[in-house]
Amino acid sequence: MSPVASYRRLFALTGPLYVLVAFVGRLPLAMSQLGTLLLVSGATGSYAAGGASAGALAVANAIGAPVAGALTDRIGQRLVLTVQSLVGAAGMIALVLLSQRLEPGAPWWPVAAVAALAGLFTPQVGTMARVRWRPISRHHGMERRSVVDAAFSYEGAADEASFVLGPALVGAVAALIDPAAALVAAGLMLAVFGTWFALHPTSSLVVPEHGTAPRGRLVSPTLVILAGIQLSVGIVFGSVQTGTSVLATLAGEPGLTGGLHALLGVGSVLAGLAVVAVPDTFSYEGRLRVFTLALTLLSLPLLLVGSIGTLVPVLLVLGLAIAPAMITTFTLTERVADPRQLGAAMTVLAATTGLGYAVGSSIAGRLADWGGHTPAYAVTVGGATLALLLSVLGHRALRSAQQPAPAADRLTGSHSA
Repeated sequence: MSPVASYRRLFALTGPLYVLVAFVGRLPLAMSQLGTLLLVSGATGSYAAGGASAGALAVANAIGAPVAGALTDRIGQRLVLTVQSLVGAAGMIALVLLSQRLEPGAPWWPVAAVAALAGLFTPQVGTMARVRWRPISRHHGMERRSVVDAAFSYEGAADEASFVLGPALVGAVAALIDPAAALVAAGLMLAVFGTWFALHPTSSLVVPEHGTAPRGRLVSPTLVILAGIQLSVGIVFGSVQTGTSVLATLAGEPGLTGGLHALLGVGSVLAGLAVVAVPDTFSYEGRLRVFTLALTLLSLPLLLVGSIGTLVPVLLVLGLAIAPAMITTFTLTERVADPRQLGAAMTVLAATTGLGYAVGSSIAGRLADWGGHTPAYAVTVGGATLALLLSVLGHRALRSAQQPAPAADRLTGSHSA
């Protein structure tokens, strides 16, 4: 089946409105970090304060996401996501109000604390959307591996697109109005579309299985391997953005940083949508090794980049390996995790990606102060190499831990190993 036909069949299960709501609902998270950085930096006149506040938001989200995911496993998504959306939106609005009332020379730590509160409650809509697809397909009698694979390919591409479009929206609104308006817009979008996603009828299909205990602990060796790979991918993201910012600044074009970084997302989105065409006979643990190998090899040319002109094609091509690797990691998580703990497992991966971003940008920033963009890009190569090593070393564990294919797949002769 062609990718177009696969996605047409997938979206027919929910209708286009749900797909739109789930996509827009994840944009506030993508907008919040840059929006906070610009808002607080402008209000305090300190990039350190802006960076610390944005970092507090990101770290708090990484901490809160697995907790929220575990709660959805216990009581369902509807209540948890509704509370997250409304409180997270209120936190973003409160951050704007507090920043505007900040007196010159006043301590900025209360702003960082409010930013952390906003991050703590901002939901991982993309991750929760992944959890819904198997119950949705089961509800329609379409619980086949091909349907779930198409869903995860789409969600991976949608996440990539959101993290390209989100910062772009922040930049546009900040330029046309001001940074405060950008964060207010993010808060309003979260209140409307996050709540809409939470209350959508598909949320009722994610039913906690009461009366039965999980098979084992959430933190298993396989989840540690997959989370480590996502941490590595996050390091790639953070270090690429830092290195690109340094290169653009040295070239006298700092305003191009966002556009250049978006090129990484363009290639990633296209490749992510194409993953659904990979044959079922190609095992997931085998795909992971191939995609992380591609990520490593395609990151090496960054060490030779010396101008914006040479950076453009390198970023476009590098993006082709990112979404396939992430999609395969999340798909494997869906296959190895206990269904009763799937929400928590998925949000652990999302959290480690965010932590990796912070680690990558921090290390790359320190190295860039010492030697410019090339040492920063060396962190990118290191992160990709770490992902490859984990996928190779964890190959057997990932293969043995996977759940059997759904009954519908076995009846139709479809398999994935």
